Amino acid sequence: MNRAIFRAFPLLLSANTSNRLRHCVRAMSEVEKAREAALHKDVQANDTIFGKIIRKEIPAQILFEDDEVLAFRDVSPQAPTHFLVIPKRRINMLENAEEGDGALLGKLMLTAAKVAKQEKLADGYRVVVNNGKDGCQSVFHIHLHVLGGRQLNWPPG
Repeated sequence: MNRAIFRAFPLLLSANTSNRLRHCVRAMSEVEKAREAALHKDVQANDTIFGKIIRKEIPAQILFEDDEVLAFRDVSPQAPTHFLVIPKRRINMLENAEEGDGALLGKLMLTAAKVAKQEKLADGYRVVVNNGKDGCQSVFHIHLHVLGGRQLNWPPG
């Protein structure tokens, strides 16, 4: 489905229905991205887009950085405020995290809370981890999505 359909039939779709259809179209492309990424998850090594951001090979709007974690704005925000929190050391998927990764995974959550406060999300926010193909993980470097700035709907999926 493309944008021409939304322009061709503007009166047939309510604003809410139109927004939901746009979300479905966008979600389908995210599903396709996740399926494609899953085919290459083991060969990506440190050459994911996040590895390039960590190494400063490509730009990102960085919100927080220390020796272990990095937080930056999502390039395709799904809410008024949408940022990612990643470990600088790559863990490709949640199930591949080891016992020794517990402190780092906890630090991701604490960093999410710190940046959410900095971004003035006192009314609330959502923290999401997409894991694996069916979880819509399109970059195989574990990361938290933090979304806020408006009332979020439930259920999300």
